[in-house]
This record gives sequence, structure tokens and C-alpha cells, in this order.
Amino acid sequence: MAELGKKYCVYCLAEVSPLRFRCTECQDIELCPECFSAGAEIGHHRRYHGYQLVDGGRFTLWGPEAEGGWTSREEQLLLDAIEQFGFGNWEDMAAHVGASRTPQEVMEHYVSMYIHGNLGKACIPDTIPNRVTDHTCPSGGPLSPSLTTPLPPLDISVAEQQQLGYMPLRDDYEIEYDQDAETLISGLSVNYDDDDVEIELKRAHVDMYVRKLKERQRRKNIARDYNLVPAFLGKDKKEKEKALKRKITKEEKELRLKLRPLYQFMSCKEFDDLFENMHKEKMLRAKIRELQRYRRNGITKMEESAEYEAARHKREKRKENKNLAGSKRGKEDGKDGEFAAIENLPGFELLSDREKVLCSSLNLSPARYVTVKTIIIKDHLQKRQGIPSKSRLPSYLDKVLKKRILNFLTESGWISRDAS
Repeated sequence: MAELGKKYCVYCLAEVSPLRFRCTECQDIELCPECFSAGAEIGHHRRYHGYQLVDGGRFTLWGPEAEGGWTSREEQLLLDAIEQFGFGNWEDMAAHVGASRTPQEVMEHYVSMYIHGNLGKACIPDTIPNRVTDHTCPSGGPLSPSLTTPLPPLDISVAEQQQLGYMPLRDDYEIEYDQDAETLISGLSVNYDDDDVEIELKRAHVDMYVRKLKERQRRKNIARDYNLVPAFLGKDKKEKEKALKRKITKEEKELRLKLRPLYQFMSCKEFDDLFENMHKEKMLRAKIRELQRYRRNGITKMEESAEYEAARHKREKRKENKNLAGSKRGKEDGKDGEFAAIENLPGFELLSDREKVLCSSLNLSPARYVTVKTIIIKDHLQKRQGIPSKSRLPSYLDKVLKKRILNFLTESGWISRDAS
């Protein structure tokens, strides 16, 4: 005996409670999907009769192997939701399908079955003609990220923000450039009865407003590029003192003055980086020339360079003494009257003839000259080896004497010109 509440196919007697096909022309004729698809006929029923799909809402369209076990009723609700709410509103679609489905499940099921599944492959073409202009392209379009990305807020304190009237989250000021620019469009409205002249006039107002906004943004960019805000707050001097670690030479100061017209084309940081890189290039070229000179003389290790420099200085000194030996032969008793002031002082015998002339002209005792010379050459050798020098020159040596001695040591080959 058939159980109550269950339906059976009149042809094969299989249970058809979840899904059956009812003939609209014959009475009490209900077939299972297999018999209906095979065109089964029984009694007065014919395969070409009209039919009605009777759904209990519990069968699946994609078979039992489909993930999630979506029923036909849920599938119908999903299609209604995608038409009503649109693609992407997964939360509203999940609420329409039912509480048993989460927005993530709704999205995954629709994408996997209706887009990437067999149905999507059959309905969606492989190549879709693009008839839309991409305004977000990075090549400078109206909505490109290079133009729409907001600048980072200024790094200033809360008190400084209040002083400037600056709002960091909006990157705006309480009083902007051309503060009344918004009045151009505040009263504009598009009406259906506007004629062409009124429409063009309103467009002109909008264009004027856009130009004012661009000018406002241009001024903000200039203030950022040239550090005008820190300069107004008095912070640029402190930052320059912290950043300036090396002493600017006279030649670099002159070059900065010559390149002043370029200031309007470069930001403050770019200009400082330019001179910093030029200084690095100069130091690298000097170091390369020094290494090439070492290589020509057969030196392959930096440890050997100090010995080479000491030997080179000794050779130069012997050469000077040999060149000046001939001039001393014509002088009586090997002494000259110009050395009378220092010839009896200690250390006079340690000086070469050129050094004696230098000490006599500077009125500097030989002992003090030898001390200054030793300190300068020692510092020079330590700097060449990358060792920071900690020695200081004596207090009796003023700027004029120091410059004369440095020029003399440079011309004599004791130290290089870059070090002097």
C-alpha cells in the first residue's frame, strides 16, 4: 500500500515526491523525470501533451555531487536576488535566499556555477568587446591614481595644526586659497526648461570652479615641494643644521649661486640631493685616481698604501735636498744670512732648505714647524685608511700659518690636494 503523502510515477511506480511532471490535459497523470524525458505514454496520455512542473523544492539542479546542497527553490531565490539587488550585493542576496546561506556561500556558489561553470561557459563569450573608456589608467587620465591619490598629511604637532588651521585627515585648511570659490556653483541647479544659453553659462561656472580648485591644489603642492610650511614654523633651520654634516667649500657655494635659476624647477630636497650626489661623485673620482695610482705602482692591498706613501715622501725629500745641494756650494761656510734668526734654534738641522725658507718667512721655530707637520701628515694617513683623526693643531697656529703650511706640504707632495 502506498504511503500517505508520497507521490509515485504512474508509468514506473517510482517515488516522485521531490520532482514530478503533471499532464495538464490528462487527469491524475504524473511522471518522473526519467519517464518524462523518455516520452512515456500511458492510457490517453501522449508525449506532446502540455505539462506542469511540480516541485517540492528539495531537489538539486546540479546533482548530488555539487557543493553546498543547494535546492531548486534556493536557486530560484538566488536568481531573483541577482536580478533585484545586482551583482556584488552579496549580503542582501543572502538575506533574500534565506538565513541558512551566508554572503560568502552565495558569492562562491554563483561564481562557480553560473559564471565559471558549464552554464557560464555556454552563455558568456570568451572575448567581450570593450566599449567603455578606462578613465583610471595610470597614464594620466582624469581618474588615474597619480591624480586622485591623496597626499600624506603634514608631519606637524597639534599646536602647529591649530596655528595653521590645518585639518590633517582632509589635508585642507580652514582658510583656503580663494575661499569664496564655491559660491560659483553653490546656487547652480539643472532645470528641465533651461535653454542652451543658460546651460552653457552654468558649464562656464563649473569650469571656472575647476580651474580654481586646480590652482588651490597647485599652491599646496608648491608648499610641500619647497618646505614652505616648516619654513613658516621655523623648523627648516633646525632640520638643515641636523642634515648638514659636511662643510660646504667655496667652490660649491659659488656653484650653488650659479644654479639658483634652477630652484624654480626643483624641490628643496631634490636640490640638496643634487649637490650631495655631486660631492659624492667628486670624492669617488678622487678615490679612483688614488687607487689607479696605487695599481700602477704595484700595490694591491690597502695595508701597503701607508708604507708606499711614507717611502714616496722620503724620496721627494731626498730629491729636494739633492737639487738644493748645488746652490749651497756657492755660499760662504754653507750658511746664508737669511737663516740667521732660526739657525741656532733646536730642530734646525732636521729641516730641508725649502722648509728653512718657509720657517724663516713665517717667523716660526723649527721645533714648532716639525710638530705641526707631524700632526698634519699623521691625520692625512689616518683619513686615507678610514680612521677618524682625533688630534688637534696647537693653539699658536692661526689660519694664515695653517694655510701656508698646508699649501707647502701639498706642493711638496707630502699630502694630496683633496685632503688639503
